[in-house]
Parts: sequence; C-alpha cells; structure tokens
Amino acid sequence: MDFFLSISPVFRILVVFVLILVLCRARLPLGIALVLGGLGIDLWAGKNLPAVLADFGSALGQPELWLLVINIVLILEIGYFMATERNSRAILAASRRLGGRNSRALSLVLIPAAIGLVPMPGGALFSAPLVGETIRGKEVPAAWKAAVNYWFRHVFEYWWPLYPVVIVTLSIFHIGTWQFFALQITFTFVCLAAGWFFLLRRRLDLLADDVRPETKDGASLSTVLLPIFIVVIATLLLPGPAGRLVPAASATLDKLLSMFAGLVLSLLLIAWQGRGDKDVRLFRNLASDKTLNVVFTLGGVMIFQAMLGASGLLPEAGRQLGNSFVPVEVVIAFLPFLAGLVTGIAIGFAGPSFPVVVGLAAATHLSQASTLVLAFSMGYAGMMLSPMHLCYILTLRYFHARLASAYAYLLPCVLTVAAWGILMHLFLRFMGW
Repeated sequence: MDFFLSISPVFRILVVFVLILVLCRARLPLGIALVLGGLGIDLWAGKNLPAVLADFGSALGQPELWLLVINIVLILEIGYFMATERNSRAILAASRRLGGRNSRALSLVLIPAAIGLVPMPGGALFSAPLVGETIRGKEVPAAWKAAVNYWFRHVFEYWWPLYPVVIVTLSIFHIGTWQFFALQITFTFVCLAAGWFFLLRRRLDLLADDVRPETKDGASLSTVLLPIFIVVIATLLLPGPAGRLVPAASATLDKLLSMFAGLVLSLLLIAWQGRGDKDVRLFRNLASDKTLNVVFTLGGVMIFQAMLGASGLLPEAGRQLGNSFVPVEVVIAFLPFLAGLVTGIAIGFAGPSFPVVVGLAAATHLSQASTLVLAFSMGYAGMMLSPMHLCYILTLRYFHARLASAYAYLLPCVLTVAAWGILMHLFLRFMGW
C-alpha cells in the first residue's frame, strides 16, 4: 500500500484518466466510467473506504448536480421540438429567401447551424436530408457533402449555453458567463470563416443559380427560434437577480437557476404554440435511451469533478509539474485532445479532462481564461476528428461517404480552429489575463 501511495500524483491522475478512456472504448457508458474514476482517484489518494463513500455522498448531495440534470432534460425536450419536420422546413425556407443568388450556399451553412442550436445526440442526421435536398442535382463528392453538414452542425457548440459541454465548462471553470461567451464566440467566427474558405469558396459558382424562394411552410423562423432565444437571454441576464434572490447559492447554481427559468418559459411557449398539434408532445422522450444516456453522463461528470477535488491530489500534481521539465500547457492541451479523440463527444473531452486541467492551471498560476481557450480548442479538435463521433458516423452513412475522403476536407478546418486556440492562449498569457 505504501508503494502505491508513494507514486507521483501526476502519474496517479493520468492513470485514472487513461482508465476512464479505456472503459469508454470497452463500451462502458461514460457516466459510469467517470463515477468509477472518481471513486478510484479518491481511494488512491490514501483515504479509507468510509471517507471515500462520504465524499461520494457529498458529491451526490450537490444541488448543482440535480439542477444540471433537470436543465439538460428540459433542453433535450426543446431539441426534439426543433427536430420536427415542420420546423426544419421553416429553416430551409428562410435560408432560401435570404440567400438570393447564393441561397444554396447560405442554406448549407444555415440549415445545419440552426438545427445545431439545440443539442441532439446524432443531430447531424436531422440536417443531412435538408443539406442533400439543397444541393440536389449538383455534381459534388459525397465526402464533401458529409463534411459540410458535419462541420457547420457544430459551429455554435463552443459557447451556445444550451449545450451540455458549455454548462459543464461553466461549472468547472471559475470564469464569468459574459467573459466565457466573449472568449468562446470567437471560435464560431473562425469556424464559419474556415468552412467558407476550405469547403464552400471553390464551389460558389457551382452552387449559385436562380432558385425561386420557397413560400413559408407552416412555421415561421421566428416561431421556431424564439424559445431558444428566451433561454439564452435568461441565462445571460438572470444570474445577478438569482444571486440576490438566493444569497447562499454558488455562482454555478445562479447560472443553472437562470437557465432553468428560461427553459420553463420556453417550454410553456412551445406547449401554447403547439396546442392541438400532434407533433408537439412534450416529454414523450423522457425515458428514451438518448435522454437517459446524456443525463447519466452529466451526472458522472459532476461526481468525478467533486471526487477529484476531494482527493487533494491536484495541488500536489500542480507543484510537481511546476518543478518538472514538462510545460503544463502541453498537458492542458493533450488531455482534452486525447479524450475528445477517444470518446467522440464534447462532454467526453470536458468531463474527464477539465477538472484536471483547471486544477493544474490553478496550481501553476495559469489564468482561467488562457487555460479555457487552449483546453477547449484542443478537446474540440480531437472530438471533430474522432471516428467515434456519432454525428460523423451518421453523416458519412447518410451520404455514403468514406471516412478518409471526408478527413481531407475536415482537417484544414480543424487545424485552423486549433491554431486559433493556441494563438488566443498565447495572447491572453502575454496580456496577463
């Protein structure tokens, strides 16, 4: 036992991290792997079983955990609403009205991006048929169609507050909501620019034609998007009032309470707008495999974070790295990238790695802002290149495209975003932010 406790804290944390990824590859649900990892790291810190179980009970008792789970269930309900055929058609019609001669090119961006405003497991499959319809009759490679749908589907996930990875990141990093959005929204602009330059630019002439604008098909775009914007506005504007209303609450709980208020209002609006519409039936997917999988994953993230903090290993690991020849920035970039590549989901790179990198950054006096942009961009690069990513798999299957061929289109876009993350990290460190 003394031998195991004498092992380097950095090595212990890395071993547990790798074991979590191995369990994921072995098809164990990520949420369960994270809980086992949390229990393991606390035990390996030298605590006895009653102390570990007490830490586990404390993690389960966090109000942030349960409010996060409730919020994610409500967000998924909005996602199922967005994915209905009527709403998808409204997005397609709006893009064609707005685009004029370049309506096809605009549709290729707007359709997957708009459907991507709400998190849906495998959500790229909902936009793929509309992308295919937009370029019907045009001779373009199947791999290019898959890359376009896949890339633009994820342009908002860096900062859009409805995404589980954003909610979890805000709960792990000690950073203000507005500061988080100001930093992360730049990635969306870089994504759009990279997608235009590497994917669309050379085919604008092929895509341009005199497509007649479609008439409105049932729902209007404003009706479709209004519930989403209510949630976003509540998330941005209500944390201050929530903090005054519940003074004992943490900053994370204030953010989650604000989002909960916006979600309730949005779902009430959806129920009122959809009264009598058989396609609008809330909570019919409450016990679906997709919903339960997301819920258990997020619960596992919060428990792992709490158990890692309770272990006390992070400060020791940070001091050890500070005295070593390995730059802590290398660890902060590598862990999320590896986790994203192995798991293929955003919450998969944030859950195991962000609690670790935040602790290491604090121990080595790196700012939260510079750590955030580096860790998130590297994790996202790994996720977008992962052959395990469900959106990627489903998009390739829909368009009958080969994995290697699609990589040729995606890699320049991914490298551009990764480079932007590194540049932002260096800039923020230089400015002392």
